Amino acid sequence: MKRVILILLTIITLVPLLSSLWASFQEPQIQGRLELYQTNLVLQAAEYDPNSTATTSPEAIATLVTQLTGQDPYSSAIAQYKKVLSSSEARQKLLTDSTETSATQTQATKKAIAETATLIDELQLRLGILYASRGKLEQAQQRWEAISGEESDGLAQTLAPLWLNSQAPTDPDALTQAQLETWFEQQNLQKLYQIQDNLPAQQQLQQQIQQNAQRAFLKLTVITVLPFSVGLFGLGFLIFLGVQAFRKQEAALLHIDDQATWNTPWNGEIIWQVFIVGFFLVGQIILPLALPIALQAFSIDATAWSVREKAVYTLITYSLMAIAGLIVLAASVWEFRPLPQGWFQVKWLDNWTVWGFGGYMVALPLVLLVSLLNQQIWQGQGGSNPILFLALKAQDQVALTIFFLTASVMAPLFEEIMFRGFLLPSLTRYVPVWGSIILSAFLFAIAHMSLSEVLPLMTLGIILGFVYVKSRNLLAPMLLHSLWNSGTLLSLFILGS
Repeated sequence: MKRVILILLTIITLVPLLSSLWASFQEPQIQGRLELYQTNLVLQAAEYDPNSTATTSPEAIATLVTQLTGQDPYSSAIAQYKKVLSSSEARQKLLTDSTETSATQTQATKKAIAETATLIDELQLRLGILYASRGKLEQAQQRWEAISGEESDGLAQTLAPLWLNSQAPTDPDALTQAQLETWFEQQNLQKLYQIQDNLPAQQQLQQQIQQNAQRAFLKLTVITVLPFSVGLFGLGFLIFLGVQAFRKQEAALLHIDDQATWNTPWNGEIIWQVFIVGFFLVGQIILPLALPIALQAFSIDATAWSVREKAVYTLITYSLMAIAGLIVLAASVWEFRPLPQGWFQVKWLDNWTVWGFGGYMVALPLVLLVSLLNQQIWQGQGGSNPILFLALKAQDQVALTIFFLTASVMAPLFEEIMFRGFLLPSLTRYVPVWGSIILSAFLFAIAHMSLSEVLPLMTLGIILGFVYVKSRNLLAPMLLHSLWNSGTLLSLFILGS
């Protein structure tokens, strides 16, 4: 009877799981948006003139600016915007084609089509400004003429005479009310003040440009130089590990003894029960159904929430899922107490920090390489974790603190207990240790519900599993997981600002 119930629950759980994965296929990745944010940061930093500020070595800083932004950041920015535009147009076609082949069009699909159309117009608008600022007026005109949305088209009609005919717009305030990114707004104002021959305004704008450029330069340094340095060290460490594995074989750090398994007193039915009931059923069905009903019962409109309120809701939802999952786990293994030695080990006086930091340095270059390959496969589609979009837009310190608590504290604790503390050792009863690492990493990636993130997260999961197997201390993968999520949130905060 228990197995019949588990089979039914598995079928019930698979439906929303597969549905969520399919829905993520039609969603854009956050990577394209992040690349645009970084492109905008590069454009700002490229305007930095160290000679205009009190610096001790302007030549050295100018060289570093060039290294960070590239020899021709404007052509690179045009290429990046065209790349995101191409993927957005492909997504629009995919959504439109899927709508034409189906009898009904859901509200979510309508919203996705409208949002994609708006994004395409915004990209065309900015591409036009990029071309115009480089003197390529014909290409700028073509971009602005391709805009169809009312809001972007209105701004394009203001920009066309400004750039193409050197005529001041009848409503100059439209240039500052358009909510363009800093660099694009400054380019428009520069052109306007030149036409008006407004020297004081030009001088004041130049001061603002240099202040913004200096801040952008510092931000770009943090999000590129630091990860690059850590990743470079990690790549060197990887090469060392590879050479050591070739020379020392069984004595190498990379070697894992397939006989070094855990003594697992429970069978596959318990593993099945914990993850179907404690993880997927609660996280994918019960909570997503129960929480909206509860909000509706109290007449709470979640669509009107601020970022801070969404952050609190995310934390509460994740906490409830974690508590329920751990209760199911504890109840499932309760009858096997006392557990054999080595289960759920937490050893504070150990070298777990070495394994955690070492794993993080190795994960950076490996996951980056896999992510680059992954982008070629998915071409901007496949979805991303919703919390990433929220964190990218959140400039509220309270909201960011809550996101940090969710992603860098709660997630490492709960997910490492479930996937590395329980699932990986349990699987060693049936498959070799490396097989357990890979299988647990695959389920870890699938659990994040985004097709485009499966390969990168599986790579991270394999490293987390390896670190746990070698350290036999849950604190090590927890630290690695926390460092990874913290680094991601820090980058999102800097880019979003």
